[in-house]
Amino acid sequence: MVGYIVKRLLQVIPVFFGATLLIYFLVFAMPGDPILAMFGQRTPTESQLQALRDQYHLNEPFIVQYLLYMKGVFTGDMGQTFSGQDVSTVLARTLPVTGRLAVMAIAIEFCLSIIIGTASALRKGKALDNIMLIVSLIFVAMPVFVLAFLAQYFLAVQFGWFKPTVGSDNDWGGLWLPAIVLGVSLFATSMRLMRGSVIETLNQDWVRTAYSKGLSRGRVIPVHVLRNSLIPVITNSATNFGVLLVGATVTEGIFNVPGVGNTLYQAVIRHENATVVSFVTVFVILYVLVNLVVDLLYGLLDPRIRYAK
Repeated sequence: MVGYIVKRLLQVIPVFFGATLLIYFLVFAMPGDPILAMFGQRTPTESQLQALRDQYHLNEPFIVQYLLYMKGVFTGDMGQTFSGQDVSTVLARTLPVTGRLAVMAIAIEFCLSIIIGTASALRKGKALDNIMLIVSLIFVAMPVFVLAFLAQYFLAVQFGWFKPTVGSDNDWGGLWLPAIVLGVSLFATSMRLMRGSVIETLNQDWVRTAYSKGLSRGRVIPVHVLRNSLIPVITNSATNFGVLLVGATVTEGIFNVPGVGNTLYQAVIRHENATVVSFVTVFVILYVLVNLVVDLLYGLLDPRIRYAK
């Protein structure tokens, strides 16, 4: 297993350089002058423009800008935003907020998908199964901003169960409403994966053997069925976690969550290369590590899985 982990970690190196180079080029190629955009309606002097372009190395060719940025990364300097803040400071302020939101949303999605997916599979073709399939189709088809506005209006404004916006109250308790919206919007796919996996597992020989040995349903379902049905759901949840870490931009905007999504969106608009690339670089590394942990969980869930040396 150690060799497998080392091999997977070494794969981070080409992914790291490829992702940073691609994202840096995309931001560099965007039309418009980011320095002029900083002044809004004001008209800067040529000396001011030149000084700012020199400060942020915008007069240099693309490859020079990229190499200067990478030099800063390896020396612990991720650069500065156009407002003068260190990118590392902005990242340290926003990433924990989005991290909490992502963890809560994935936990809600995971619990709903396991409970509802298993219940639907055990009652295949019956009323509960048919109703849950229809509900899942509705949530798959419904845009997240529609669900967010509905939840905000009914759960926060009408019923008063939650605060309509997050703002500075972005601890675990303050993020429940956007987390519920994201979790419910994501659970439909995982639920259908869980349902299909449980149905397939119920038809396996070892399940019939377990019943033939006299094991009760309360023993067979959680030990022999659920454990071997979780891999598709875990894989999908890991993918969703990576997507949420990049920033649920729409949801964060609706609920005024001061997280990564809002910050990254504003950085793209302002052409802040250092901010965009630094954020994406951290997300790439986190995403690779999360998927490594998920791959290692496969061996615990299914003993038949072995890691190549």
